[in-house]
Amino acid sequence: MAEKQEEPSNTQNGEPDNAEEGEGKKKKKVKREDLPPFEIVTGERLPAIFFKFQFRNVEYSSGRNKTFLCYVLETQGKESTTSRGYLEDEHAASHAEIAFFNTILPKCESSLRYNVTWYVSSSPCVTCADRISETLRKNKNLRLTIMVGRLFMWEEPEMQAALKKMKSAGCKLRIMKPQDFEYVWQNFVEQEEGQEAQAFVPWEDIQENFQYYEEKLAEILQ
Repeated sequence: MAEKQEEPSNTQNGEPDNAEEGEGKKKKKVKREDLPPFEIVTGERLPAIFFKFQFRNVEYSSGRNKTFLCYVLETQGKESTTSRGYLEDEHAASHAEIAFFNTILPKCESSLRYNVTWYVSSSPCVTCADRISETLRKNKNLRLTIMVGRLFMWEEPEMQAALKKMKSAGCKLRIMKPQDFEYVWQNFVEQEEGQEAQAFVPWEDIQENFQYYEEKLAEILQ
């Protein structure tokens, strides 16, 4: 992977990539100052500025300390249904992955089959990975595919072991391709009201970074 010299220094220090995003984060902070220090946010579409910052598949992810999880839940039974939305956490208590199982899919009915696809800004931490593995082992009628923008702490042996456990439990773990980012943009990101939908604009090195993480994941899961 190429050196990240072109990555703005403010990004590496945990700040958004530009002033516009910084302003957006300020507004979000002001809007939530009356809320508890931790919350799980749910909705159908996330603000574009959060997508552009949090989902960006950079190698150095300082400041990207939240998890954004977009999901497609297909329930197959007498009548098949599909639902979608997103979860966002503050990384202070229950993470978005665990919140999905606690709030979106708290119970798997044995008479139904569930196909779930997540599009997540980064791969799960060890605790969430263990919960995913445990849930999949307990619910054989649940199929889970996780598409991740970045690998979280992938160099740590404990993290690598947790990812391998997920694979052995039946989880399909994939790195998001540029086309996957575009899919999230089209299906899970807010568009300006009253304006034409904006096309997805790939950032610099999106393809190179995808290949970098894909190689690392393949090495871990081999």
